[in-house]
Amino acid sequence: MRKGIHPENYRLVAFKDMSNDDIFITKSTVETKETITHEGVEYPVFKMEISRTSHPFYTGKSKLIDTAGRIDKFKNKYAKFQK
Repeated sequence: MRKGIHPENYRLVAFKDMSNDDIFITKSTVETKETITHEGVEYPVFKMEISRTSHPFYTGKSKLIDTAGRIDKFKNKYAKFQK
């Protein structure tokens, strides 16, 4: 391996899934300003929208989200281009 190309500032960081409040700890170099106490230890925290505990591929549960009728809006918008 080449020397001097990898970061040196690895530390334990808590990654928090905001959709289901799952927290896991791993080493990372991610920059954070917030901290969280998990199992009596304080860690820097990185907040995520989705992780392995909430992603449909890993959970086997898929969600159909059609907020504000996106499909209908698309069909109406492009209906004028049909021949």
